[in-house]
Amino acid sequence: MKILGIGNALVDILAKLPNEELIKELNVAKGSMNLIEEDARKTLLGKIEAIDLKMTSGGSVSNTALALRQLGAPSGYIGKVGNDEYGKFYVNELTQAGVDLHLIYASGFSGTAITMITPDGERTFCTYLGAAAGMQKTEIQKSVVEQYTHLYVEGYLVHNHDLIEGVMKLAKSLDLTVMLDLASFNVVASDRTFICKLVEEYVDILFANEEESLAFTGKSSPDEAIYEIARHVKIAVRKDGYKGSWIKYGDEPIHIPVYQKVKPIDTTAAGDYYAAGFFFGMIHDASPEKCARLGSLLACYIIRVVGTKLQPETWEEIRKKAYEILNY
Repeated sequence: MKILGIGNALVDILAKLPNEELIKELNVAKGSMNLIEEDARKTLLGKIEAIDLKMTSGGSVSNTALALRQLGAPSGYIGKVGNDEYGKFYVNELTQAGVDLHLIYASGFSGTAITMITPDGERTFCTYLGAAAGMQKTEIQKSVVEQYTHLYVEGYLVHNHDLIEGVMKLAKSLDLTVMLDLASFNVVASDRTFICKLVEEYVDILFANEEESLAFTGKSSPDEAIYEIARHVKIAVRKDGYKGSWIKYGDEPIHIPVYQKVKPIDTTAAGDYYAAGFFFGMIHDASPEKCARLGSLLACYIIRVVGTKLQPETWEEIRKKAYEILNY
């Protein structure tokens, strides 16, 4: 089993806010992802310039690919970057991590995600896609996709219907398992009909948090939502933060508690790391329950730090605990 991810190649610019005033001033929903243009990006950077900012490679699926490599599993990634300093930084970070990169290069600016972290650990994104927005279906090579057994797609790509449906269709024609993360509740709500079509026709495994599951299904409760999602896919996964997660692939949903109760410092990449743990279990032929427990393990660690990276000694600890779960 070998997983190929495709998503928006972004550099995260992390800002720990002292309160929620800037979120209110921007008139965006806390916890949402919002696309912005270059002028808005410059303005927002000016508003947070006094804050001690942190820069790291980002993009939902590339975070997952990087975490998989840190666990010792192979992973590949397709994305599009510009020829600027952000692009060079992004390529260097993922190359050093050992991710098999199948990048598309463009002139101009690379994508950046300004990540505003409120005191409760919640993150709100204002994302300038830059070169990532220009990725086209015709740039996805069959010779790359056919090297893999599973395709993992981020829901943020839904802004480009031709691309996201094209790569899923290609993957299914090559008999790959297609996996999708719904990404953000406001993304789902803005294009629900198209996303439902994608899930119905191509998706085998679907990841969603509570809000995304409700936006996707139109149901009034998360419990109803996971049943509805599972009618369309082989495995449905609902991530509920501090309440743990639920998986459904048989008659009844199964609850998986959080690995350990901790106060989140930053929830950025929690879902991305959960997916990496889940896939690590799949690579080792673990049951879906163990896959979910591995997802909870990784999510527990990443919410303890600001950003999307963990120290080498932390990864050593995680790998040890992961194998304990696999062999339990």
